[in-house]
Amino acid sequence: MADGIIIGSGPGGANPQALTLKRANRHGLIAGATGTGKTVTLQTIVEGFSAAGVPCFVADVKGDLSGLAMAGSPTAKTHDAFAGRAAEIGDMAWTYRDTPVQFWDLFGQSGHPIRTTVSEMGPLLLARLMDLNAVQEGVLTIAFHVADAEGLLLLDLDDLQAMLSHCAGRAAELTTTYGNVSKQSIGAIQRGLLQLRSQGAEHIFGEPALDLDDFLVRDDKGRGIVNILAADKLMQSPKLYSTFLLWLLSELFEHLPEIGDPDQPTLCFFFDEAHLLFGDAPPALLEKIQQVVRLIRSKGVGVYFITQNPVDIPDTVAGQLGNRVQHALRAFTPCDQAAVRAAAQTFRANPGLDVATAITELKVGEALVSLLQPDGSPSPVERTLIAPPASRVGPVSAEERRTLIETDAIGDKYDVAVDRESAEEMLAARTAEASAAAAEAKAATDAEKVEAARAKADAKAARDAERQRAADRREADRVAKASPWTQMATSATRAASSSIGRQVANEIGKQVFGGTRRGRSSSAGGLVSTIARSVLGTLFRGR
Repeated sequence: MADGIIIGSGPGGANPQALTLKRANRHGLIAGATGTGKTVTLQTIVEGFSAAGVPCFVADVKGDLSGLAMAGSPTAKTHDAFAGRAAEIGDMAWTYRDTPVQFWDLFGQSGHPIRTTVSEMGPLLLARLMDLNAVQEGVLTIAFHVADAEGLLLLDLDDLQAMLSHCAGRAAELTTTYGNVSKQSIGAIQRGLLQLRSQGAEHIFGEPALDLDDFLVRDDKGRGIVNILAADKLMQSPKLYSTFLLWLLSELFEHLPEIGDPDQPTLCFFFDEAHLLFGDAPPALLEKIQQVVRLIRSKGVGVYFITQNPVDIPDTVAGQLGNRVQHALRAFTPCDQAAVRAAAQTFRANPGLDVATAITELKVGEALVSLLQPDGSPSPVERTLIAPPASRVGPVSAEERRTLIETDAIGDKYDVAVDRESAEEMLAARTAEASAAAAEAKAATDAEKVEAARAKADAKAARDAERQRAADRREADRVAKASPWTQMATSATRAASSSIGRQVANEIGKQVFGGTRRGRSSSAGGLVSTIARSVLGTLFRGR
């Protein structure tokens, strides 16, 4: 069909089931037990979208969807069954053909690397990845806010780890502004980062980040490119798988413009093992999923969930899924029987079909199908033989995969990781600058202390030298006074002064008092003699 994709029909081409392209962005569900043909149905639908020019994204959990890249072969063991099915439903135009693909791999081993930044992932999804509680998620949100406020880029896990350490050092300051930031919560987040690294998540975060426009391309024949994510290794970490796909879906919602109801989807997104998305999801995350699924329709994106049991999808999301393909369910236990009844009630009733009974009787490659009609109403459920795929059923070889990767339009755009300056380097630079400033301040203080100590020592040395000089002078004086020559000179001076003094005194007495009255002369001469000796002694001593 020019305006739809043939999914299958009844025997002889009765009641053909076609997915209308204009209604394909109303989302859908492919459900059924293991081994009932869900993967082949998915492959047929993806081929139809690609042939109609609609790019697709699909997670290849088991590795067999890579066969979309190669045409099927008449020598394959499935050829007889597929050729017989085409004849049974009257599809005379069925033939083998390939589908244009691009391989992607979060670990960069089986496809082009897909990277995003920590900032783009955001605290909500990271908290789910690390199993954080509400308090720890709040602290993580504070770290993101501080990084944004201070212009610190969070590109990879090293940046986030450095930012958390930075917040731990400023815990008291941040607590007064944003609320309690405990080192215990930061420690729990750091342990969560360690677990993420052990799961290989460090390969996901970094640059160059994925350009979503690389998903929305067609080949030179106008066929939509099918982007296949190698998820076999990723499935070993179920939360990482489901959280990454939810992030990708959210990024598409943010990236694409509003286009209303296009004639065909801009992109169809197939979410395999969808139960992993909703299991243990906190209320905030479920609300985000519901919002994206409800609103992304207007961006031209159709979301198709693939799961074993339709009850895996919450009612708030399941109510948005207009196109439904239900393969067989097993009803061996009371729980299984309840799931069958619940699945039967999700279809528009068909008076000629007991849906609950038919679900348990469906053969491999057969399904109950209800699709949105051109007027938007769901068609009555019909028991349908699924059309056979035109591409290979089964994985491509390693050599085929390598050749396809090397020759596609992506080239080496994402092959080399880029590590530009971000939070880790900027915080390290800040720390280095602070350490240098502290060292400089300490050096200046130490220099001042050394100078003060030197001045104090110099002053003490000067005082000691002055004391020593004074002591030397006193000692020199003492030694000089104690010299024998000095003592002899002093005695001679005293003797001379005494003799001369007496002679001078006698002569003065004679002149003053004359030679009479011997007694009076003697008394007065003694007084004058004493005075004269004193004066002359002083002169001779140099005093």
